[in-house]
Amino acid sequence: MKLANLDGRAVLITTDDTGNTTEPRAVDVHKASDGRFGPDPASLFADWPAFSDWALSARTDTPEDAVGFDTTELGAPSPEPRQIFAIGLNYTAHAAESGFEPPTGLPPVFPKFVSSLTGPVTEVTLPEGGNTDWEVEVVAVIGRTTSNVTEEDAWDHIAGLTVGQDISERITQLSGPAPQFGLGKSFPGFSPTGPWLVTADELPDPEDLELRCDLDGENVQLGRTNNLIVPIPRLVAELSKIVTLYPGDLIFTGTPEGVGLGRDPQRFVEAGQTLVSAVEGIGELRQRFVVAPEGREPR
Repeated sequence: MKLANLDGRAVLITTDDTGNTTEPRAVDVHKASDGRFGPDPASLFADWPAFSDWALSARTDTPEDAVGFDTTELGAPSPEPRQIFAIGLNYTAHAAESGFEPPTGLPPVFPKFVSSLTGPVTEVTLPEGGNTDWEVEVVAVIGRTTSNVTEEDAWDHIAGLTVGQDISERITQLSGPAPQFGLGKSFPGFSPTGPWLVTADELPDPEDLELRCDLDGENVQLGRTNNLIVPIPRLVAELSKIVTLYPGDLIFTGTPEGVGLGRDPQRFVEAGQTLVSAVEGIGELRQRFVVAPEGREPR
């Protein structure tokens, strides 16, 4: 199943073969379920087991039900998470480029605040005087209230996976006397996700996916999730020993090497550039970066 947020309405993504191309199309959940589910995408996570059972058995491939759309109309697949967790240093090479030893237990965990959450195709205002960096990640979306779950059962508590970009303003993030990870990674537009949520059964191997990030067409990150130090199900299990995870919560699971901070010389996003972040089997995000209009501070 692929679930998207199309202009504030929950839709299932299907494909329609037209000539030599296969374009994604959308089936409105509220209409297709005769009002049982939706239309609000956030409402689906509160009843995820029942919704996913319905969605897997629903007929959503009839031409009259499916409509075309533009990706600019898509919002965050889980638009109202109670919590957004981000995991640092969860790839060995990224830990090294950041100047740290690989973690031996649970990697660093920090928040990304909900006000930074957006959909997959956006325009992002660069913070004035900052060094804005890129971090492509797989994001796990929680599908049911989770506390003290085992690693073996963790996938049953994950609604699906989506693409995330943990955009990071490094000056704010690393300012002292102690780092401000949450604030440096939570400027407006700094948490794009999408283009849709994909359930694990749709992926050949949900624990071995290719991630890539391109800046103005130049590849800057390329990795695979089978290199995660702490894999996704173990992350969910370890987090759930300490905090309760709620339906719709997001876990940014970590980024591979290639970020601008770890380069020599260091490199950061400039106004006018476009960042494309993609995960195998899921899709891609596209962010264009701009400066704040003259005379107005970024919001």
